[in-house]
Amino acid sequence: MAFDLKQSLKLSQQLLMTPQLQQAIKLLQLSRLELEEFVTQQMTENPVLEEGVSESSEERLQVERERERTETEAVGETMSEAAGIVDSINGEKPADMDWEAFSRMQEASPSSSSSRQNDSDEFPSHENLAKSGTLQDYLFAQIGEMDLSPEEKDLAGRIIGNIDDRGYLHGTIEELAEDNKQSVDFVEDMLDVVQHLEPSGVGARDLKECLHIQLRAGRLKNGVVELIVENHLVELETRNFQAIAKAMKLPLDTIIESVQIIAELEPVPGRQFGGLEAQYVVPDVYVFKVSGEWVVTLNDEGLPHLRVSKMYEKMASKMDGTGKEYLSEKLKSAQWLIKSIQQRQKTILRVTEKLVERQKEFFENGYEYLKPMVLRDIADDIGMHESTISRVTSNKYVHTPQGIFELKYFFNSSVSMAGGDSLASVSVKKIISEMIGKEDPKHPLADQKIVELLEDRGIQLARRTVAKYREQLGILPSSKRKKFF
Repeated sequence: MAFDLKQSLKLSQQLLMTPQLQQAIKLLQLSRLELEEFVTQQMTENPVLEEGVSESSEERLQVERERERTETEAVGETMSEAAGIVDSINGEKPADMDWEAFSRMQEASPSSSSSRQNDSDEFPSHENLAKSGTLQDYLFAQIGEMDLSPEEKDLAGRIIGNIDDRGYLHGTIEELAEDNKQSVDFVEDMLDVVQHLEPSGVGARDLKECLHIQLRAGRLKNGVVELIVENHLVELETRNFQAIAKAMKLPLDTIIESVQIIAELEPVPGRQFGGLEAQYVVPDVYVFKVSGEWVVTLNDEGLPHLRVSKMYEKMASKMDGTGKEYLSEKLKSAQWLIKSIQQRQKTILRVTEKLVERQKEFFENGYEYLKPMVLRDIADDIGMHESTISRVTSNKYVHTPQGIFELKYFFNSSVSMAGGDSLASVSVKKIISEMIGKEDPKHPLADQKIVELLEDRGIQLARRTVAKYREQLGILPSSKRKKFF
């Protein structure tokens, strides 16, 4: 058998992604916050970029100002509701999650328990707490007013430095002792001091210890509550009180009384200091109804409008050699970035306009009128690929009279209805959530009962599908939702 080496020519087509195309795709899928950070970074790295107002932005601004003059009151009222809508959308939780009652915020805010001057300038006083408002500052203030030695204050401060915004301590006693070159006993003593500070439960290493600290502070000594916290947190979370009663060989009423006490405790001590505040969504697009017509407007507020520096353009035209090559490359990069951002914004606008066109009944009347829709529907409307629509709708939000929604929200499967019509699955989930939210807590709705109630509304759904939707909503089964108090 012989082997020969030969050369031959072959023509073929390949799709190569240039760096510019890769950047354009990246920009398309960035969220608003990520885009702002990216633009800021590019302005730092590319000297020919500067902030200004592009021609297209000026034209859009002129149109918006004209509309404001004719429809000031209508638009103003809609905008004034935006903050409340964000709260209602982002703060919404499944009504059945009774364990969330266990996590509710304490009504009382931290108060100044002493008006004495700090022994050390490194610890802020309680009077200065209002200026800082962080959990760590509040703990430092209390330590600073205690009769401790400098060494004890220093170690207590280091322990506080390892407490997160939730109020929990990171690291073991041994690790803290090794890191701070102290004995384990000394660290344990100072941790005990920190765990006696307000808010009660701070400095715990896990949920069990957090609850025990609060029970200790409340001087509860009946023993039942402590044993439930020590041995039955899993059953407590799933509200399996019968299992707890059986394991502890106690009447169910006794267990329920103890659970009521535990429900008043705070599993996240740092919650009241704002460490877990809701993250507000800034919409990328606004949808208003003006003079009977739906209008889609991009939200450019806070997003720098880039332009190429005229000064550097003149410099590049007069230079030669390496300097000219460097500036020319930066100018091309800047121009491509500006074009990519404009294309990104234009695509978001086009997609949202098509969404509004297809979902007018939703914008008019609410979630029950949301129609089934898939990415291909919008892709065909604007002549783009489904993957492009997917990138455009990810992490982009639209403000509507019905609330603030991610653009992805409008794409969902269909559920059959009597008469051959169909309803979006997300609308069915919302209906199920509302049904459960209005149920009698002592007699919660079983999945089969929900199926029957949906049938009364003309919605045909199998029991297993109801169970799947309920689980996706984070709602427990009826046996776990039943309230005993």
